[in-house]
Amino acid sequence: MSKAQTAEVASGLYVWEELAFKSGQMRAGKRFMEGSSPHFEYLEIHTTTQQAGAKPAPPHTQENIEEVIIVKEGLMKMTMDGESRTLGAGSVVLIPPLVEQSMENVGNGPLAYYVLMFRSKKPMDVDRGVKAGGAMFLSRDQLVLEKTVKGGRVAYFDRPTAMCEKFEMHVTRLDHKGPSHDPHSHVDTEIILITEGETTLVLDGEEIDSKAGDFYFIKSGQTHGIKNKLDEPCEYFAFRWF
Repeated sequence: MSKAQTAEVASGLYVWEELAFKSGQMRAGKRFMEGSSPHFEYLEIHTTTQQAGAKPAPPHTQENIEEVIIVKEGLMKMTMDGESRTLGAGSVVLIPPLVEQSMENVGNGPLAYYVLMFRSKKPMDVDRGVKAGGAMFLSRDQLVLEKTVKGGRVAYFDRPTAMCEKFEMHVTRLDHKGPSHDPHSHVDTEIILITEGETTLVLDGEEIDSKAGDFYFIKSGQTHGIKNKLDEPCEYFAFRWF
C-alpha cells in the first residue's frame, strides 16, 4: 500500500455515471475517492466488476489497512484465514489488517462490489478489533429488516475495529417522499451509498440530489439530513466512524 495522500477527500456527492471505468482482463473498476479524512490517514473507495470465470487474485494480507467490501450484484465466494462464505447482493465483509483474504466470482454473471480501504490517524489496535469480533461475514439474506414508521432499517454492525474506536453500518429504507430525520451533526465521518431510488442530501444548507450508485461523503461536524426525493421507495447504506 502506498503512503498516505496529503489531500483531504472533499465532502459532497460522488456520481457513479461521471466516473470512468478502468478495464483489465475480465475486470473493470471505478475509483470514487482517494486521500485522507478527519479520522483516516488514508481512505480509498473503489468498485470492481469481475466477469464470470475471472481468475481470482492470489490470497493476500494488508499489513496496516482495514477493508470493508459491499457486494453490489452477483455471487462472491469470500475466504478469510481459511474460512469461506458465499455472499449475494447487499452482503458485507469486514477485513481487519493481517487477515489473509481472497475472493472469487462463483455466479453465472458479473460480480460487482464496492471496496473501502482505510488506515487510521491513530495507531491501529489489532487486539481491540479481535475482542470486538474480528473479521466478519454479513449475508444480507440473514439480516432482518426492522419496520419503521417511514420504511425500515437493517443493522449490520456497531463496534470497534482495528482502525476505528467505533464503526457503525446500517441500511435505511424510506417508502415514501420525505426526510429520514431532521438535519443534525456528529463527530463521526459518514458515507451514504444510494442503492435504490433517488435522494436529496441537505449538507450545510445546500441540497444535493443523487441516484442509485452514487455516494455522499460527509465530514465530521457537518450539518446534514437525507430525504427521499420521490414518492416511491429508496434505500441506502449509511456507515459512520471515528
